[in-house]
Amino acid sequence: MKNLFIILFFIPTLFFAQDKIKGMVMEPSPQGKHLPLAGANVIWDGTSIGTTSDIDGNFILPYESSYKRLIVSYVGYNSKTIDVKNPNTVIHILLQPTDDLDEVTVTTRKKTTTTSFLSSQNISIISSKELLKAACCNLSESFETNPSIDVNITDAISGTKQIKMLGLTSPYILITTENIPSIRGASQTYGLSFIPGTWVESIQITKGAGSVVNGFESIAGQINAELVKPTLDNRIFVNAYGSLNGRMELNTHFNTKLSDQWSTGLYVHANNRSQKFDRNNDSFLDMPLSQQLNIMNRWQYSNLQKGLISFLNVRYLTDDKQSGQLEFDPKTDRLSNTLWGSEISTKRFEISSKFGYVNPEIPYQSLGLQLSYSDHDQISYFGLNQYDIRHKSIYSNLVYNSIISDSRHKIKTGLNATYDDYNETVNSELYDRNERSIGGFFEYSFDNLEALNLTAGIRLDHHNLLGTFVTPRVHARYIPWEKSAFRVSFGRGKRAANIFTENQKLFSTSRAINIQNSGGSIYGLEPEIAWNYGVSFLQGFNLFDRKADFIIDFYRTDFQNQVVVDYENPYEVNFYNLEGSSFANSFQAEFSLNVLERMDFKTAYKFYDVKTQYKSGKLNKPLTSQHRFFANVSFETAKTKKGGVWKFDTTFNWFGKQRFSSTAASPEAYQLPRYSPTISTLNAQITKVFSKSFELYIGAENITNTTQKNPIISSENPFGSNFDTTFVYGPIFGSTFYSGLRYKLN
Repeated sequence: MKNLFIILFFIPTLFFAQDKIKGMVMEPSPQGKHLPLAGANVIWDGTSIGTTSDIDGNFILPYESSYKRLIVSYVGYNSKTIDVKNPNTVIHILLQPTDDLDEVTVTTRKKTTTTSFLSSQNISIISSKELLKAACCNLSESFETNPSIDVNITDAISGTKQIKMLGLTSPYILITTENIPSIRGASQTYGLSFIPGTWVESIQITKGAGSVVNGFESIAGQINAELVKPTLDNRIFVNAYGSLNGRMELNTHFNTKLSDQWSTGLYVHANNRSQKFDRNNDSFLDMPLSQQLNIMNRWQYSNLQKGLISFLNVRYLTDDKQSGQLEFDPKTDRLSNTLWGSEISTKRFEISSKFGYVNPEIPYQSLGLQLSYSDHDQISYFGLNQYDIRHKSIYSNLVYNSIISDSRHKIKTGLNATYDDYNETVNSELYDRNERSIGGFFEYSFDNLEALNLTAGIRLDHHNLLGTFVTPRVHARYIPWEKSAFRVSFGRGKRAANIFTENQKLFSTSRAINIQNSGGSIYGLEPEIAWNYGVSFLQGFNLFDRKADFIIDFYRTDFQNQVVVDYENPYEVNFYNLEGSSFANSFQAEFSLNVLERMDFKTAYKFYDVKTQYKSGKLNKPLTSQHRFFANVSFETAKTKKGGVWKFDTTFNWFGKQRFSSTAASPEAYQLPRYSPTISTLNAQITKVFSKSFELYIGAENITNTTQKNPIISSENPFGSNFDTTFVYGPIFGSTFYSGLRYKLN
C-alpha cells in the first residue's frame, strides 16, 4: 500500500509469467472485517519451498504439479491446509485465532528516528514523536535533533532558516510533501516555514540521488514529509505555543469520519510576532515582525474491498514579514532612504490529489496518479531593492507497480509532466519564462532480504529549456553479516537554477548584481548538472546488554556544471557558469545507544569539504563549517497508573570555523577576518504528559546565549556602499525560552 501513490504507467510483462500460486493471508478484526496479516508462513507440504506474507498480507509461490497442499501458519492462529489443484490461481486465506494458547505480552520501545536495514537507499525516518522533542513550529525547525541535516540562518534581516545536506543547500535537495515536489521555484527560500510541524506525521530523509520515480532534479538527496491522515489523526487536536522572543502560535486539527469510506480534516495554523527586539543595539530588528495564516482541508477516501484509496488537499496561505531598522514604519518609509526597511508579502494557493488502485485479485499490481497545482505570489522590497515573483506550477505523475516472475523482482514505470510559469521582477528588470517537461521512467528492484537488495532506474526527459537528457540512478544494499547493511549508490541530477528566488538574501545588501553569461537558456546561464556517489555502512549490536547502532557514510557530489554564486567582491554578487571543478565531500559517523530502558543517547561527527572554482581561485564554500559535532540525550519516566509521563530532551551542537567571503577590498573598518569563530548551542525541553489527552512543555533554545557580534556590516549607514547582512554564521537573538500545551481528543 505504501507504494500505491508513486506514479506509473507500464504495459504488464505477462510474457515473464510462469506457473505460480498467489494469494493473501487475512485475519478477522473486532469489527468483523478482514485485515491483511503480515509475516504469515506459507509453505508447500513436504517441501522447503515457502515464503512469508508481506506487509499487505500478499504472497507468491512457484507451482509444480507435485505440489498438492499449501500450509499456512502464524503464531497465535490455527494453521490452515489448502488443497491446490490448478496453477495460476489466487487464494484468499482467513486465519482464525486459537483459543488454547496462554496469553503472552511482548513490549518494546520503538525508536523515534530509525535508519532502514532493508532498503537499498540510505533512508532515515523521523517520526512525529521525534518532532515533539523540540519547538517544531514548522518544517525548517524539524531537524534540530537530527545530525544529517544542518540548519542555518541565511541573513541578519529575514530570520529565515535554510537547511543543508551533504554540504549542499536546499535547492539541491528534492523536498516533497507526500512524494509531490513542494518546496521548489518561488517557494525555495521561505517554503519550509509554510509547512506547520503539527501537520507532519513523519519525515523520510534519503541521502544521495533519489529514485527516478520522483524526478530528475534531486542531487544531494530527498526529504519527504508525510502529513497526518484524517483517519489516523486525533478527532480534535490543539497546540498552543508562546516564546519570549514574541512569537505566538496556534494549531488546531478537526477530523471527521463522514462514512465508512470518506473522512475529512480541517487544519488551521496561525502565528504572530508583533514585539520588537534589538538586543545588540545596531538599530535593526533581531527578528522580523510576522504573521501567518495557513489553512488546509484534507479529504480521504478508502475502499479496500475495491482496492481504491485517494486524497485531496486544498490549502491557502498568507504570510507577511516586516524587518529592518527599529523605527522603520512602512506607511511613511517604504522604499525611501530615510530608514531602511523590508516587507515580504506572500499569498499561496495549492490543490493536490492522489488516486490509487490496487488490484484485489493481484495485490502486487497497483496504479497511482498524482496531480497538483500551485499559485505562489510574493511581493517584496528590501531597502531600495524590489523583488516580486509569481510562480504557477502544474505537476502530474502516473505510476504502475508490478512484479516480474515473483515478488523478489519488482518494477515501477510511468510518465510525469510539469509546467512552470514564472513572472519575475528584479527592480526594473523583467525575467519571465515558462518551463515545460515530460518524461518517462523505469525502475527495477531485486529484493532478497537475506543478502542483496538492488534498485536500478533510468528516466528520459524532454525539457523545453534544458533539452532532452537521460537520468540514471542505482542503489544497492548488501548484508555481509548479522545486523548490518552495506550500501552503495550513484546517480545524476539536472536542474535549472532560480538565481534570484534562491538567493534573496542578496537584496539585503548594497551589492551590484551581475550575470556574467548570456548564452544559456535561463538568465543566460546553463543548467546545473552533477553526479552523486555514496557509500554507507550500518551495524547494529549490543553494548553492555543494550541496543546500539553505528552508522558511517561518505558521499561525493561532482558538478559538471554549476551556477556559481560569487560573493568574493564585497561590492558585487556575480553569477556565472562554472569554469573548472566544483565538488562537495561529506563524511559522517553516527552512534546511538539505548543507555537505559527509557533513555537514549545519540552522537555524530560530520566533516565537509566543499570547494568551488571561483574567478579568484578554488575556495571553500563560504559559511560552511568543515567540522560539526552533535549530541542528543532523551529520557522519559515510567508511566503512572493515570498515564502520566515526564520527558526530558537535550541537544548540543558544535560548529567549527567558517570561511567568510573576501572583504579585503572594503575599508579597514568593514573588513572581516578570514574565518569565523567556532560556536556551540545547547537546546533543552521538558514535557509533562498528564494523560493521553493533555500535556504541557517548556523549553529553551541556545541556553548558553551564544550570539554573533555585529552581524550587519555598516548597520549605521544602511544606504551606503558597504551595507551587508549576509555574513551570518551563528545565532543573533541569543537565548529563547518557550512553553506550550497540547490537547488531543481521540
